[in-house]
Amino acid sequence: MARMTAARAAVEILKREGVVNAFGVPGAAINPFYKALKEGGGIDHTLARHVEGASHMAEGYTRSNPGNIGVCIGTSGPAGTDMITGLYSATGDSIPILCITGQAPTHLLHKEDFQAVDIATIAKPVAKMAVTVLEAAQVPGIFQQAFHLMRSGRPGPVLIDLPIDVQQTEIEFDPETYEPLPVYKPSATRAQIEKAIGFLLASERPLIVAGGGIINADASDLLVEFAEITNTPVVPTLMGWGTIPDDHDLNAGMVGQQTGHRYGNATFLESDFVLGIGNRWANRHTGYKLDVYTQGRKFVHVDIEPTQIGKIFAPDYGIASDAKAALELFVEVAKELKAAGRLPDRSEWVASHLERKETLQRRTHFDNVPMKPQRVYEEMNKAFGPETRYVTTIGLSQIAGAQMLHVYKPRHWINCGQAGPLGWTIPAALGAAKADPQTPVVALSGDYDFQFMIEELAVGAQHRIPYVHVLVNNAYLGLIRQAQIGLDINFQVNLEFENQNSPELGVYGVDHVKVAEGLGCKAIRVTEPDELLPAFEQAKKLAAEHRVPVVVEAILERITNISMSPTADISAVKEFEELATEPGHAPTAIRPLKV
Repeated sequence: MARMTAARAAVEILKREGVVNAFGVPGAAINPFYKALKEGGGIDHTLARHVEGASHMAEGYTRSNPGNIGVCIGTSGPAGTDMITGLYSATGDSIPILCITGQAPTHLLHKEDFQAVDIATIAKPVAKMAVTVLEAAQVPGIFQQAFHLMRSGRPGPVLIDLPIDVQQTEIEFDPETYEPLPVYKPSATRAQIEKAIGFLLASERPLIVAGGGIINADASDLLVEFAEITNTPVVPTLMGWGTIPDDHDLNAGMVGQQTGHRYGNATFLESDFVLGIGNRWANRHTGYKLDVYTQGRKFVHVDIEPTQIGKIFAPDYGIASDAKAALELFVEVAKELKAAGRLPDRSEWVASHLERKETLQRRTHFDNVPMKPQRVYEEMNKAFGPETRYVTTIGLSQIAGAQMLHVYKPRHWINCGQAGPLGWTIPAALGAAKADPQTPVVALSGDYDFQFMIEELAVGAQHRIPYVHVLVNNAYLGLIRQAQIGLDINFQVNLEFENQNSPELGVYGVDHVKVAEGLGCKAIRVTEPDELLPAFEQAKKLAAEHRVPVVVEAILERITNISMSPTADISAVKEFEELATEPGHAPTAIRPLKV
């Protein structure tokens, strides 16, 4: 046994649980923990500019890096409340992150001490566990339990609040004999999988809906193998995008009222059976009119969290299981059925989905000046290859990106799917780039998302974290403006103003290039579509050379309506631009067009 402060014991546990990076902002109430972090060594720390930013960095880190858990650290009071958005975001998308906060001394917690807030109570609705540790001897057990909970069942975040006196108290702790607790994940049985496959065998036009749970379980290869054995088209959800490559013949496209593909929605509406694995039936995927989504088809739902089954609608059969455990059995049973010649011939169904995929493309090639956003995504597809990891959060930029970009690998679409907080993209991109420096990161923001936490660009400059940030600027809250059309208003969504320091911008207001350069980064402004591809290529070179974030700002036309459902119905998506009818006018080839 060794005698050490509780803070030092916590740091030793972090290392033994696999933590090698942390993000945070020190302060008086958490300084003893920072002292232990410095003296303990082994954990690299990235200094954020905002504690909410640190929480999103931790999210981006976890989402990009299977097996590791992002850690964010802040002091007492507002640092903890700043983390709430990160906790909510992580909970909504089943992402494990550990938030550690400092706290006032235990004897002052009930006396309204400076920056003393009951952060554990505030955080409980958006965390798997939130606790203020009142006894120093409990620190090792609480940290051990935190990692157990974050990794078990449906993954999610934890907050541990450490009063300053608890951090400084010496305890007996032996780090050499510390062992993480076993992780619990429910597993499907053979009988359950056989019954689920019975629905598949009885159907004529089946689909697999592949959710983010497959990515969390690192089971994408198994998903593709099962789909190929059974010749079943796959619909990835927004959080499951990348489970099957976009150019795979069995990728049927995404479905939804916002981020669906035309061919994905059309194929889904022709289906008669849906096997959902690791998905939540979120309304951006189903639309709000569930009768349209469910009518005429049977459903089997496999999810790691038992209470998710039946939450949105009652499936015909449900299985509580980790996606990997279930898919291992799905593959095993499917192989046996194939060997016995019992799998139906799905060639006609697959051919019909491929025809829709080849013909129901949205047009992206426009030569307009100011630019249409569709052209930006077309050029992004050319410039950034299949190894690219995209990071984005919310807005018309994210919705159009999901409609028009291409993703080929799991964890290469890092998207805040449930919470969608503005400002998430910059810190999440930094966390993703920190987690996997070998994979190129490309972030995507509208101008308002970009302005929310723009100060975090300085983190990338200080810590030499390179990535490319594509900023589409129309000086509007574009998604809210489009949503206001149904109310016949256009109110408080206009960001335009004449910037007297940058008159060349006209009504586009904020000079993002100057701001980015002032924060130590590189930036390029593009005003014509033919300049996009050279700018993206230059940005990649600048990021590699200077090891800092590089912003490419594309000046867009002020108003572009992006295709989505005005009635929240997946059968009634309104298309604002004509279809692609020529090979040069389609999204950069996911398949050669055969029109």
